[in-house]
Amino acid sequence: MRMKFNKSSQLVLVSAAGLLVASLVTACSQLTQTLTVDFVYVASSKAAGANNYGEIDAFEIDSESGRMRQIPSSPFPSAGRDPVAEAVSADNGSLFVANQDDNSIVQFVIGTDGKLYPYNTVNTPGIYPLALAANKSSLFVLDTYQPLPICSTADPCSGSVAVYPLSTATTSTPATLGTPVTNPAISATYWPLTLPGKTDIILPTAINILASGAYVYVTAYDSSVTPSAGYVFGFSVGSGGVLTPLSGSPFAAGTQPSAVSSSASNSYLYVTDYAKNDVLVYNVAASGSLTPLSGSPFPSGNQPSAIVADPAYPFLYVANSLDATVTAYSVSNGALTSLGTYTTGEQPVAIGIDPSTEHFLYTANYLGNNVSGWELSITAGTLLESQYSPYTANAQPTAVAAIPHNGTGGGVQQP
Repeated sequence: MRMKFNKSSQLVLVSAAGLLVASLVTACSQLTQTLTVDFVYVASSKAAGANNYGEIDAFEIDSESGRMRQIPSSPFPSAGRDPVAEAVSADNGSLFVANQDDNSIVQFVIGTDGKLYPYNTVNTPGIYPLALAANKSSLFVLDTYQPLPICSTADPCSGSVAVYPLSTATTSTPATLGTPVTNPAISATYWPLTLPGKTDIILPTAINILASGAYVYVTAYDSSVTPSAGYVFGFSVGSGGVLTPLSGSPFAAGTQPSAVSSSASNSYLYVTDYAKNDVLVYNVAASGSLTPLSGSPFPSGNQPSAIVADPAYPFLYVANSLDATVTAYSVSNGALTSLGTYTTGEQPVAIGIDPSTEHFLYTANYLGNNVSGWELSITAGTLLESQYSPYTANAQPTAVAAIPHNGTGGGVQQP
């Protein structure tokens, strides 16, 4: 693993002239009906271009065929090396990209035409960012290592979580990242992921925030024991984004949890176990605490790497990296029933559902250098491969994020 030592937080704002150009370009909103319902952003991690940055492919989804096509000017430089994670602001106005080799988070303003405009850059409080999650008021950053001088790839330490407050967007200014929130327990701008009374190395893998915004969950595993032991660390989100560990946290989570998602009802948390090839389901109490659902875990494919719960319909989808498949499930009171398995490009590592209609699903396929797309049945949950899928991406895609199209065709509802 490669690592960059933490630098002091920096905020690099784009010039006023640059923002003016962006506003003029994007002011040409869609004046005629369009079939585009979403823009999907796919981060590709392999170095490209003069600065050895990664790239962001911007696709539009056709509402009739599900076909994904890159928009004009795509791909866009990720403004950093080795982009591995993405998140979209709650107002769909900004895309946040974690660039691992630069230890940075880059914010892009999203134009009405789907194009990306770099806006600012911050360095993460921890080391080696690997996952992001956002709600209306905060951006949550998951770092592989805490910002300690003893941490290195040769001598790793446990991971940590950082929280950036987000300002409210205005007509002229996007939601902007503020100074990282201070953890009052240690007077530092991060929350360490550690086991009480132990010095074991805890490696984080994924982060999720409930739709309510009340609780944040981090999957991780103890690499100091054999076999490894998995956990879910839970936090309540307080005023100003301050995190408080939940009673009973961390919660046991198999052997090597790899991805996490939650239901739109805030009632269930879903965690994939990469080593045991299954999906663990938890009941989420009003207090945020987790208890395993009766019948959990449920079988997945081999080496499940990504998971997404449909926010509008009772279905859940898991990307299986070794099998190069997606497993579809129906969901009833949290319990999963397999609906079938569908072939993807090689090694799917990220998965998403379009936010406009919840009708299309896509995966980023790391070794396939492409994106697979499907139309999902909103009544049966089964998948039908989209026209011309898979779609060529840049090398080694790692993450996906999407926004509804905000032109005249946005928000088209399926029957």
